[in-house]
Amino acid sequence: MDQGHSLISLLVAAFVLAFLLGLVANRLRLAPLIGYIIAGIIVGPYTPGFVADIHLAPQLAEIGVILLMFGVGLHFSPRDLMAVRTVALPGALAQIAAATGLGWLLGEIYGLGHAEAVLMGFSVSVASTVVLVRALEERQQIRTPTGRLAVGWLIVEDLVMVLALVLLPLMSMTGDGLGLGGVAASVGLVLLKVAGFVILMGLFGTRLLPGALILIAHERSRELFTLGVLAIAMGIAWLAYAVFDASFALGAFVAGLVLAASPLGHSAAERSLPLRDAFSVLFFVSVGMIFDPLILVERPVAVLSLLGIVILGKALAALIITGAFGQDRRTGLTVAASLAQAGEFTFILAGLGVTLGVLAPDTHDLVLAAALLSITLNPFMFKLADLLMPGQPERPAA
Repeated sequence: MDQGHSLISLLVAAFVLAFLLGLVANRLRLAPLIGYIIAGIIVGPYTPGFVADIHLAPQLAEIGVILLMFGVGLHFSPRDLMAVRTVALPGALAQIAAATGLGWLLGEIYGLGHAEAVLMGFSVSVASTVVLVRALEERQQIRTPTGRLAVGWLIVEDLVMVLALVLLPLMSMTGDGLGLGGVAASVGLVLLKVAGFVILMGLFGTRLLPGALILIAHERSRELFTLGVLAIAMGIAWLAYAVFDASFALGAFVAGLVLAASPLGHSAAERSLPLRDAFSVLFFVSVGMIFDPLILVERPVAVLSLLGIVILGKALAALIITGAFGQDRRTGLTVAASLAQAGEFTFILAGLGVTLGVLAPDTHDLVLAAALLSITLNPFMFKLADLLMPGQPERPAA
């Protein structure tokens, strides 16, 4: 392949195959991201035929992560979280701890190191908000008390994962000869820098950026407004990384939070959506490119074991937790079905784990295989929950 056109070849193959396979997945009532990842597998080095330039994939994936996190910040709803905080906050934390513990136990059985086993379990402890919202909308439950609890639960999970993206690089320091005190000092320093970044954005970003958006809007140019939104997102992400030693992802998330609170926040979300969607597709394609599907043949028991943690362990933990907080069986079953899948942060954390040397490639493939299967099987978990639910369907709240 002509190296001078490797980027164009990758983009053409990625978008065309992602569209076709995403369309097939959508027609099968599955999450389109399954089709995107399969597109990446097809153009990756582990399948015959055309092989895209795998060295370009991580850079495109990084941009995809930045824009994904920017979107998470733009759509973060403190009001939704506060409405269900008494159950969603402790419940999500307990469920993450349970899934992480089960993953660690499975990793110990397969001889993984402690850090690798913990990260494997932690990666699959989070569910996809996109997959959940789609399922709730199809069931007309998005505005019900149970639907709001499930969404609030996943908002807490997302916030935990954002914090994990900041702290995860420090896990690799344990293998660099640093003692416990050295790691603790490094963690403290990073958290101090992150706190400084967040305070700076809270004091100045919330005052300057909304005003900047208004000035750009006065130019009455859609192109300039879209470019301005993206420049703010990418610029703050770079500032967090280059000046405060935080991650691009955290910077993009904070940028989204700041813009969401501005009068033009909704317009900013709409303008950035097309490019965000495009690079999100490239992110999932890049995930597929580094996934070796032979893991399904070579280690089926390990894949099924981790899948069991995702769809059974997490669901059972949700049932126990919601019951402990006095929720009825209908609510517990809906939340359990909502959590019985992995999410976008699963792929982000797994990829970061490989980059940092915390996750081995085989473990990365194991996580991806379990995540893909769980997303595929999630509609059936909702059908199972329906069979076990008592009484009439829940109606949307007024």
